[in-house]
Amino acid sequence: MRLKFLLRPGWLGAIALVVVFAALCFTTLAPWQFGRSEETEIRNKAIAESFHASPKPLNEVLPAGRAPDVTTEWSQVLLTGQYLHSAETLAWQRTVLGEPAFEVLTPFRLDDGTTVLVDRGFVRPVNGTRAPDYAAAPSGPVTITARIRGDETDSKQRPLFDHDGHRWAYAVNAGTVSEGTGVPLRPGYVALAEGQPGVLGALPLPRLESGPYFSYALQWIAFGIMAIIAIGYLIYTELRPEAAPAWRRDADEEAAGDDSESGSPARSRDGGPRYAGSHTSTRKRRRKLSVAEAIAEEERREAESLDKPTD
Repeated sequence: MRLKFLLRPGWLGAIALVVVFAALCFTTLAPWQFGRSEETEIRNKAIAESFHASPKPLNEVLPAGRAPDVTTEWSQVLLTGQYLHSAETLAWQRTVLGEPAFEVLTPFRLDDGTTVLVDRGFVRPVNGTRAPDYAAAPSGPVTITARIRGDETDSKQRPLFDHDGHRWAYAVNAGTVSEGTGVPLRPGYVALAEGQPGVLGALPLPRLESGPYFSYALQWIAFGIMAIIAIGYLIYTELRPEAAPAWRRDADEEAAGDDSESGSPARSRDGGPRYAGSHTSTRKRRRKLSVAEAIAEEERREAESLDKPTD
């Protein structure tokens, strides 16, 4: 069989590698990037719509106990209640507008008795790890406008910690702040809009751009197709007659020479008879010289050229 060479370990390994890589491209990597592209489009649409929609009461958009999702995140809501200064927490090691920042998180108790975590905005650190002096949230009942945000996730699930006279969190997460302060909080949090009571540096909105995710997905699909084409081309080149290795061609020519000496017809590559008088049977088989033999042959030729008389 001409395809028997595919059973060699090297070929089996190469084919298996291509199959696994192409499968990852088509079933995991490309769909992952398509999913990120879709999430970005949904986010951009929600932010754009929030600019034109009037703020609604929080319980109308997000009933108590319900966590934010893609259909509610970034919606503008109205909240009436008062800040709980004693449970204020700072978010550690943030980046806002390309520079280090801390975010100030203050629980806000609504008139219905539930409490939501409010991100009042950002402040710049002092001496790298110290929080600067910043304005306290107003006391007494206030009405604020904010955007709904989903809880961030800390992969290490680290609790709150104390530093420089403040309470700190590694991620803006209502559950973590609730456990560290003892104040029951609704899932998710809200970020204050510019000009609202208690706002510090209002957090900027994400840019409304699709990002490179869709093109990345197409690239992964292209990589998977290219890998399949590459292994197919290698198999094709191996199947071509002229692609046979030198040792196999030498063996074929030696067998042809033996057949021509014995008077029996040699066999061509396609299985047909090949006689001694044919062009292929009369081809001289060249033996490869070793390095020592090649040097000796070159010295012999130089000696003959020196002994040859000149006119």
